[in-house]
Amino acid sequence: MRKMYIEERAINLAHYIIDNKDTVRGAAKKFGVSKSTVHKDVSERLLKINPILASEVRTILNENKAERHIRGRPCNEIKVSSLKKVLDFQESKTFLSMHYFFFVLFLLFCILDIFVVHL
Repeated sequence: MRKMYIEERAINLAHYIIDNKDTVRGAAKKFGVSKSTVHKDVSERLLKINPILASEVRTILNENKAERHIRGRPCNEIKVSSLKKVLDFQESKTFLSMHYFFFVLFLLFCILDIFVVHL
């Protein structure tokens, strides 16, 4: 029974990857299994169950692997831009904190000056 489930899952994963041209990561997320499980199912198990389907999946996975550097760049750009925004915010926050500190210091000197003059 368990073996039949695994074979069925391997075939379903293969059809999903082929139909959607999705990655191992995407298929793993969709089916709720690990990337290792998806990879083993479509690379090893599927080869024994249905070699033709396995070769179709292999073609898609090879395309995904070849395009990996293209997909990664937009993600890295998003990460870098969001990190820059955080750093800019921190710098502006520090800048404002310094201004606030000097303003409070100025007020204290004014108050002290008032007390000294009136004493």
